[in-house]
Amino acid sequence: MKKVLVTGGAGFIGSNLVDTLISRGLEVYVIDNLSTGDLKNINNECKFINLDLTNKKDLMALNHNLDDVDVVFHMAAYPEVQYSLENPTDSNNILSTVNILEFCRLKKIKKLIFSSSSAVYGNPTYTPIDESHPLQPLSPYALDKKIGEDYCKLYSKIYGLDTFCLRYFNVYGDRMKNKGAYKSVISVFKDSHFNNKPLNIVNDGNQRRDYINVKDIVKINILIGENDYQGKGEVYNIGTNLSYSVNEVADMFGGEKRYGETRLEPNLSIADNNKIKNLTRWKPSIKLKEWIQQLKKLN
Repeated sequence: MKKVLVTGGAGFIGSNLVDTLISRGLEVYVIDNLSTGDLKNINNECKFINLDLTNKKDLMALNHNLDDVDVVFHMAAYPEVQYSLENPTDSNNILSTVNILEFCRLKKIKKLIFSSSSAVYGNPTYTPIDESHPLQPLSPYALDKKIGEDYCKLYSKIYGLDTFCLRYFNVYGDRMKNKGAYKSVISVFKDSHFNNKPLNIVNDGNQRRDYINVKDIVKINILIGENDYQGKGEVYNIGTNLSYSVNEVADMFGGEKRYGETRLEPNLSIADNNKIKNLTRWKPSIKLKEWIQQLKKLN
């Protein structure tokens, strides 16, 4: 792996991946339309292409030196569940995925790693959730991810493109979203902690989540990218196999708690990550409590 393309490289996960790839001496191209990403996240050493992946004509007409790209990390997406519920006919996430798969086919790029989501499972019927769990998306966003996985499998089967679909659980870390009504609970608590405000807790706070650090997400993407694993659209859970309640996360930050808001959401989400560990021997290394402790020292 010497030359790579990262779509969504100005976003939370994508920009962290780009930084690590560049630190390893790789030639990195980034495609992002900056609709949800931030220009300040873009590493100065990458080759940045401001382009909307839904525009197939412009994507296929790119005259950048992308013919010998080794791997595409497809992270571009509009990641708002609430936005998708309010705009169910917005098909941008699906179009972006289909177009980048077609781009790989035409450019004869060998491998694509697709950033999917645990949202495809919906309300789990059992936990830990393994990859055989029924898929029951509860939002257009989650359905878009499921359809993206299906397209990856199809392109592998028909065109021989190596594809891998990584279902991320609750990702946190540097550059996580800090604006909007549906930012992550860790981002909410972080802002409240630094501003000496009560920690707002939705429902009773007993709902449990599997929180995984963005640096561990970056590691597994690179591990799959640089090794000769055969990918035919297989899906892999990327989580820690541990869960914490919202109340427990609040206790890690400390301070006053405030309850009141209610929201329909799963009570428990925890990943069975044995499949990805068996393939790669990867395992998450960053512990949530230790990360929060380090974060609090900055205050």
